[in-house]
Amino acid sequence: MQAELLDIRNHIAQHAPFDEMPEELLDRIVTGIEVAYYRAGTQILELGQQNYWLHYIRSGAVEIFRRSGELYNRIGEGEIFGQFGLLRNQKVRFPAKAIEDCLIYKIPYETFQHLWENDENFADFVEIEDHSRLRSAVSRRHKSNELMSAKVTRLIAREPVSAPTTVRLQEAARIMTDNGVSALLLMDESGDSPRLKGIITDRDLRTRAVTNALPSETPISEIMSEGLITISARSYIFEAMLTMLHNNVHHLPVMEDHEVRGVIALSDIVKYESQSSLYLVSNIYHQNDVKGLKKISREVRDSFVRMVNEDANSHMIGSAMAGIGRSFSQRLLELGEEKLGPPPIPYCFMALGSMARDEQLVVTDQDNAMVLDDSFIPEEHDEYFLALAKFVSDGLAECGYTYCTGDIMATNPKWRQPLSVWKDYFTDWIDNPKAEALLNSNIFFDLDGIYGETDYAEQLKTLIVNKASNSQRFLTFLARNALNRTPPLGFFRTFVLEEDGKHQKTFNLKRRGTAPVSDLIRVHALACGSRSQNSFERLRDIAKTKLMLDDDAGNLRDALEFISIVRIRHQALAIEEGRDPDNNVRPEDLSPFERSHLKDAFQIVSNAQKFLRFRYNAGGATRNV
Repeated sequence: MQAELLDIRNHIAQHAPFDEMPEELLDRIVTGIEVAYYRAGTQILELGQQNYWLHYIRSGAVEIFRRSGELYNRIGEGEIFGQFGLLRNQKVRFPAKAIEDCLIYKIPYETFQHLWENDENFADFVEIEDHSRLRSAVSRRHKSNELMSAKVTRLIAREPVSAPTTVRLQEAARIMTDNGVSALLLMDESGDSPRLKGIITDRDLRTRAVTNALPSETPISEIMSEGLITISARSYIFEAMLTMLHNNVHHLPVMEDHEVRGVIALSDIVKYESQSSLYLVSNIYHQNDVKGLKKISREVRDSFVRMVNEDANSHMIGSAMAGIGRSFSQRLLELGEEKLGPPPIPYCFMALGSMARDEQLVVTDQDNAMVLDDSFIPEEHDEYFLALAKFVSDGLAECGYTYCTGDIMATNPKWRQPLSVWKDYFTDWIDNPKAEALLNSNIFFDLDGIYGETDYAEQLKTLIVNKASNSQRFLTFLARNALNRTPPLGFFRTFVLEEDGKHQKTFNLKRRGTAPVSDLIRVHALACGSRSQNSFERLRDIAKTKLMLDDDAGNLRDALEFISIVRIRHQALAIEEGRDPDNNVRPEDLSPFERSHLKDAFQIVSNAQKFLRFRYNAGGATRNV
């Protein structure tokens, strides 16, 4: 092959949809290609004109327009245009204009048709638009992981074993032994039909009955667990895993039409979940000191990498990592209370930010706060809570969760206050919004009570929901802050990179990728009164209110998923290579597939920010961060 044709072939082979194409098809392309040059400002394709070429940009930039004349897209090196007309009687549907001097490779229709008929990836790529390609890429990942596609009913191996709540301790133990089960469902039979009331497990028998030497005739209702966490029969296995992680339970009753379909145990899920994040959580609660917690914290990164290599999605990975981080905090609080004695007044320990949203990864700091009972008297009580907060914060640092550089931790007295003060905080932030104050308090609108009187956190969520959706001024200020961070996509769909410092020639996939998405989703969620914290769950709530069109919400969901997965893979690869993981990515380290779809995702985020600006009248000055 001539050197010039080889150069063309090598360039095309670096970009989608040609990057996975067989060599014989690539050879066919270059032998029939024509080369054209267009000066900036030249119209390349006119609406409705006959066109018999697929256009590939070797260099330069092109604007694509809708029939109405509205700008549709800007594309650059390695991207194609003209395909939609070729699929529909060879008439141009999207006009194209050179906005820079352009070198274009023109692939004839006959070759295009041959590729379409003989290469499935090529056909999929040219038949669907950018956001649809992104959705296809995301859905393929979901289908590749059985945790994502298998329903929890697959884990039910037998009919549920149950007994009435009136049964005695010895009889309950006999029923469990005869049936070979580790959990017994307890039913309230006082009504017209039996109703699930509680559960008793082998562990409960040991810790609540045998240890306390309870008589065999003790009613089982005295030691059973009530207020059960259950899961729907329509749920997927990964949802069961996340439920167990979030609530630290080892048995889940599966419900269908208000009836118990069966019970699944931690051991059932581990058959699918080889990354063993559930076992890691279980081991956390078995540690008796900070030294033990620090030792097993080394397994967190291993668990993270295994989940990535098994194609778990970002929701599952983020939730698992948050569940692990939450468990470290909870165990440290238990150990702190053992060391310092019982708390003098009730309190709630809150997780903030990514842990509260179930979106935590391995590069993370600690963001937390304490809500104290309103009987709090600083002179009498604060010495205890400061000591407890410091014990937890230092312990988390030992386990790899670095101190918050912004001092958003319960060790800061401002974030260790009575419930009434916290209510005043949120009331002031919402009723009297100030740009700088909201910029510093954004993180508090992602909160989760993880220990103690968690109802305090629920009261704060209720206050936020009731007030935020009714304050247009607050939403406008919050939207303006959400526009401070923009995706790293330039005017010509090129990546905008850091220009100096140790991260030059990179872009930050958290600060310029996932953070802008979670920021704008938070605004919409507060506007529609959502109580959800996770960004994917917030999008579900937003879609229900029709605040955003279903397609727009779906596109944003796909964009967040893809950006998150690229970020997650980047961190996992660093760990596997023995490097410290971070969020700074060099474009040349990404595959052509990742570069192409990241541009699609960033464009969706950019469009979503434009809608945010319009929807909340947030057209004030913004700044890039």
